[in-house]
Amino acid sequence: MTTTVSATREGVTTAPVERAFRIGTPLTPVGFYPRSGPLPAVVAVHDQTGAWDAPGQTRRLELSGGGAVVETLVRVEPPGPIDHTGTFVYELTDFRGPLRLLVRGGIAEWWYSAGGASDGSTQGRGTRISWRYTFHARAGAGVAVHAIVVVFWGPYMNRVLRGIVAELDRRA
Repeated sequence: MTTTVSATREGVTTAPVERAFRIGTPLTPVGFYPRSGPLPAVVAVHDQTGAWDAPGQTRRLELSGGGAVVETLVRVEPPGPIDHTGTFVYELTDFRGPLRLLVRGGIAEWWYSAGGASDGSTQGRGTRISWRYTFHARAGAGVAVHAIVVVFWGPYMNRVLRGIVAELDRRA
């Protein structure tokens, strides 16, 4: 049995949904994912195929401390004219560094929804961004991965998302 552990976070930007999606989806993680406690920073992106806007494109993230992970886009759906929601999803594989001992893979899912009203309505201007990160723990590592996600990763996602929202607001 595989143990999966997820964390979800949300943020709101003043950018309209189409612009937020167009800017946010291809953002480089360098600078937005700093080192935090035991979590490494993303320090470089290597071997990226394409503009990070179509399924099948890959890139390798170099992490501080000598680690790395490969991201592969599996779904990219810009906001539509009817539902005004955009989605992009990427898988994480080939972990290098200490995390490889605990995690065999992961998936990151991002949703951009029109309307940034705090009640979730689409009446407000702006965009609500939802981000879910799911780790697939190696056999016997579920408890450790759960602890890492609860204690470190979830709060870290808040920090990362604040920086991304600030960048989208700046470029709106």
